[in-house]
Amino acid sequence: MEEETVKKLLVYLRDYRKECVLGPLFKLLEALFELFVPLVMTSIIDVGIAQGRRDYIFGRCGILVLLAVVGLASSITAQYFAAKAATGFSARLRSKLFAHVQSLSYTELDSLGTATMITRMTSDVNQVQNGVNLALRLLLRSPFVVFGAMIMAFTIDLPSASVFAVVIGVLLAVVFAIILTTIPMYRRVQGGLDQVTSATRENLAGVRVLRAFRKEKDEVREYARRNETLNRLQLRVGRISNLLNPLTYVILNVAVVALLYTGGLQVQSGRLTQGQVVALYNYMSQILVELIKFANLIITMTKAVACGNRIQAVLEVRSSQAPGTKALQGRGEVEFRQVGMGYAGASGEAISDVSFRARPGETIGIIGGTGSGKSTLVNLIPRFYDVSRGQVLVDGTDVRELEPAALRQRIGVVPQKAVLFRGTIRSNLLWGKEDATEGELEEALRIAQALEIVKGKPQGLDTPVEQGGTNLSGGQRQRLTIARALVRKPEILILDDSASALDYATDAGLRQAIAAMNPAPTTFIVSQRAASIRGADRILVLEDGHVVGQGAHEALLESCQVYREIYDSQFRKEEAANG
Repeated sequence: MEEETVKKLLVYLRDYRKECVLGPLFKLLEALFELFVPLVMTSIIDVGIAQGRRDYIFGRCGILVLLAVVGLASSITAQYFAAKAATGFSARLRSKLFAHVQSLSYTELDSLGTATMITRMTSDVNQVQNGVNLALRLLLRSPFVVFGAMIMAFTIDLPSASVFAVVIGVLLAVVFAIILTTIPMYRRVQGGLDQVTSATRENLAGVRVLRAFRKEKDEVREYARRNETLNRLQLRVGRISNLLNPLTYVILNVAVVALLYTGGLQVQSGRLTQGQVVALYNYMSQILVELIKFANLIITMTKAVACGNRIQAVLEVRSSQAPGTKALQGRGEVEFRQVGMGYAGASGEAISDVSFRARPGETIGIIGGTGSGKSTLVNLIPRFYDVSRGQVLVDGTDVRELEPAALRQRIGVVPQKAVLFRGTIRSNLLWGKEDATEGELEEALRIAQALEIVKGKPQGLDTPVEQGGTNLSGGQRQRLTIARALVRKPEILILDDSASALDYATDAGLRQAIAAMNPAPTTFIVSQRAASIRGADRILVLEDGHVVGQGAHEALLESCQVYREIYDSQFRKEEAANG
């Protein structure tokens, strides 16, 4: 399974074949030069020092400097190609992951969760990038140096080199035992990181609510608990991973002692020279360094594979919505036919047996208590979710048969939460229509009752907007998001409780301006306030996902008890406040 995941992700290295070849090639070249260094040192000791030939020593030192310079150039070149391939790979992978997430329906996004998506596109992709970088540099180099040093040792002396074979076997057994133990533990660490990321995001998003209800201490305790769990996991896997260095040092130092002992006996017997013993020691040191590098490489690659599996798991999630192909024809008629819809994992339906028809240009008000299914109902029109049963039709065609981009291009949606992006007022409005003119932007602002906001700013449309619109009031954010939806002059306009922060006069002016548009869009107004929807052509009253009343304001006051209770409770409060 892990091999299949690696193969699937390596597809994103396809455009970096040259770098993937040249990087390891230059690393092998650097390793080759390193293997020659002990031989040069042998000749310096056995010839230059033994015979007192300074010219020979200086000549061989010049060769060492040359090997160092060429090795350094090879190393820098290898690093350049490895870094270029790794960063390019991660950029393509992150772009693919982001594009894939954008293609998923709300059902899949709800199941995956925002914290998971953030972790996948940041921490996990970074870990995979590090794994690719180190693999290109060390995956071939370290084994090449280890086995190359052993072979060079055998060419010097067979009995002494037998120590190398034993040591390498023991070291490999230790390394792979630790690696196989830590692989599943690193997966649990990444899962713990998801929990911490989720807690962080929730607290930052809801910091004002937490302060309002004095829940800071509770959330600090919960965050500390999750952080402590992650800390314990990391410490546990860290302790095991950290055994690599001391164990390898102990084993190799024992091997060095054995090598010097056997080498000393060989020197005494005249079979080896002092220079050859020094060369054997240097080769053992090279093996020590490379095995430590290789062990760290394996740990990094283990993390990378675990993260790669998590990324691939997201890439393999398929949208539950089959894309339609039909084009829209008409002027924004919307019809619900016995519609029922339940969220994934829910025990029952959020809305049931909803039927109505909204003709082009009509205004439909939707009211009901919290959790009655108001937002669920309007989210079915642009096909953010699919119905569980029944049909939602736009201009006589089931939305499941329509091409999603074409459908949403003709719909303006203003969600419950007013979301503005970092940039300017102009850049936010242009999300509605990229090529909108100054006149179109001004017209949308006028209808949304937001023109005064822009005129009151010294920089006008070029006024900076912070992320989330935090430098604007709630009412200003709502009016600007409504203007963004109106820029494209949609045939269907959905206002999902998007005027809750507006005063009654501004709310009334907004509804009148929308109704005066030519042509007027088919408008759905979701609201908790009866005053916001009392002038609608038709009002749908929802309770527990069912339509319990449908008609004009005056008729509902007489025929629908739920609507009458909502209306009376609100207007009595207003009369009491005014009185």
